[in-house]
Amino acid sequence: MTAFCFLLSSFFRNQLYLEVCFKIFLKPNIEFMEFLLDDPNVEQKYQEILRRLIPLQNGVVSDSMEARGIKYKVNLGASVVSLKNLASNYDRNHLLALKLWNKGWRETMLLSTMLEEPSEVSSNQADYWVKNFETLEMAEQACMNLLPYIPSAYDKAMQWCKGKKKLTKITGILLIRRLAQIDENVPNEKWEEFLSMLETLSKDAALSSVLVRTVCQIGRRNHELKIKVLSFVCDVNDFESKAARAVAREIMDELEMDF
Repeated sequence: MTAFCFLLSSFFRNQLYLEVCFKIFLKPNIEFMEFLLDDPNVEQKYQEILRRLIPLQNGVVSDSMEARGIKYKVNLGASVVSLKNLASNYDRNHLLALKLWNKGWRETMLLSTMLEEPSEVSSNQADYWVKNFETLEMAEQACMNLLPYIPSAYDKAMQWCKGKKKLTKITGILLIRRLAQIDENVPNEKWEEFLSMLETLSKDAALSSVLVRTVCQIGRRNHELKIKVLSFVCDVNDFESKAARAVAREIMDELEMDF
């Protein structure tokens, strides 16, 4: 299969054919990615970004993050604000985002979430990226910059909440919260579906903080959903779980402050 793709890449110099070959035959993590994605304009931008990252490095920040257990393959310690400023100089580009992700640095992976074209993100790519999140920061930035806008956002939110890995579940919950913030046109039934699924996660103390904020955000959408959240609180409070009951109390406290 890889030999076939090699022949295609040698024969077709057009970027479209390279993308088709990549999407059909190869997964986003393949070692040959940088060979196949040899568009000279994209490569020029990619190398330019790497050069522009160097002045943004902050050793104090990277050392502090590592001391707190936040570890990356390479961490320059650049601030998210500085990365957003850097990203603003470039248009979103699927190939560029893939190359930045594949580099594996903290900064390049964060930039990939800012520069990826959401409509180009396949289900497999989304799963692969989320599967490889190693920090809460990466999950938060992906849910802020990219994941709510991909075609499969709602399906993926539900899927990831049911995942085995803790950070995958957190990503799913964060994605629901972000969708609740930005998407005004989704009917209440979808959020009721999410609430039903989130009930089962309320017993996990490791998810409590992000779950509380997400459920409250759903309740803020309209009066009907606020009533549904109050019902959620009653149901969760009946669980024989200290974590679930703590979640119920925190949600009530938040709702009382809001309303």
